[in-house]
Amino acid sequence: MTSLRVRIGILGLALLAGPVAPAGPAAAATAPSPTVEERRLDQAVPREILERSGFDTVPPRLHRALGAARSYPQARKAVARQGSALWKRAVDRAQGRGPAGGDLSRDDDRPLYWARLALTREVRTWEPSFGLSDGQRAALLDELERTSRGQTAVRYPAGERLKRVLVTGFDPFTLDRDIRISNPSGASALALDGTVIETADGPARVETVVFPVRWQDFTDRTVERALAPYLKRVDLFTTVSQGRVGRFDVERTNGAWRGGFADNDNIGVTGTVPVADPGSQPQWTTTTLPYKAIVDADTGRFPVYDHTSVTEIPAGGTQPVVRPDGPTPGSTARAGGGGDYLSNEIAYRATLLRDRLGLHDVLPGGHVHTPVLEFGAGNTDPATGAVTDPGFVRNRLDIIAQVRAIVAVAAGS
Repeated sequence: MTSLRVRIGILGLALLAGPVAPAGPAAAATAPSPTVEERRLDQAVPREILERSGFDTVPPRLHRALGAARSYPQARKAVARQGSALWKRAVDRAQGRGPAGGDLSRDDDRPLYWARLALTREVRTWEPSFGLSDGQRAALLDELERTSRGQTAVRYPAGERLKRVLVTGFDPFTLDRDIRISNPSGASALALDGTVIETADGPARVETVVFPVRWQDFTDRTVERALAPYLKRVDLFTTVSQGRVGRFDVERTNGAWRGGFADNDNIGVTGTVPVADPGSQPQWTTTTLPYKAIVDADTGRFPVYDHTSVTEIPAGGTQPVVRPDGPTPGSTARAGGGGDYLSNEIAYRATLLRDRLGLHDVLPGGHVHTPVLEFGAGNTDPATGAVTDPGFVRNRLDIIAQVRAIVAVAAGS
């Protein structure tokens, strides 16, 4: 999830917006067309992924539920129910509960991604007999996004027996380069959600959520809205995304800059990361994860680095300069350690939220980049390659296992 040159082609509290409020009674608006992201569903690969996981049965259920709705409140309940059921089904499948639904490996995050898009397209193009205002449709889509991403399902047990850990992942991205792409951070989120891991400091309960690869959602503060209710309650958090080939990175510094690389709707945005209270916005935020302990630990097959490099415009300067050891005083951000794409931005937003909540010195939190998830040898051509292969599955399983081990080290340090 960085703008760095990798094989896949790159990867205060903020005042949170409450749940999107439905508009009052209004004339029915014409249903909008599917988004760029949703239109990819018509290609052969997404259809194959849905069929080989059994998730092709998900969209018809929402279609029937919406068809039975006779009012906006009924539709809202149907959408919430189906979104929550999709998240639970994806987590259950990843963790070996219930039928696999097909021959696609259980560790695969792509069925959730493509099924969610099928649901959002269903809601976006639905034209009920009772009429639906633009605001009401937006509220239904918001409900579907939040419930199907686990953002409304975070549950920590009462008491002090377990540590509380929050982990985030991302959807697949760069799909026009290779529509078969999976994101190991999203797969890790499904594998870890609701699990208890053993650490050097006792057991820890992990809860996870997944975020979209869309600039507008981040502008609308989806990160702050999802994380703010929990940061004062957890003992550790880490945002996770796909980064560089063959390595994990603990990103030391995050920058307040968007570099313009296109998102999943093929929209690129360049400029300062927009946040609440921009007058007090810092150019840089830093990790409080125990990066030395993580780097020194034997967590798995891939090497893990303490990544300190950033790109800045020095104070008084005009041109970007790469700084291997982090930013200099008074500089302006042009890329954090995690680049200038949405992985850097989620790290920046989450750590800024931590700091604005007054938790910088007491809450370990930051960003971890996974290796690029690569297909097996001989399956590298997007035009002719298979949607999965043994090497692809093995690579994803190894990355998931190492994310789990990194989280355990961090939580136990």
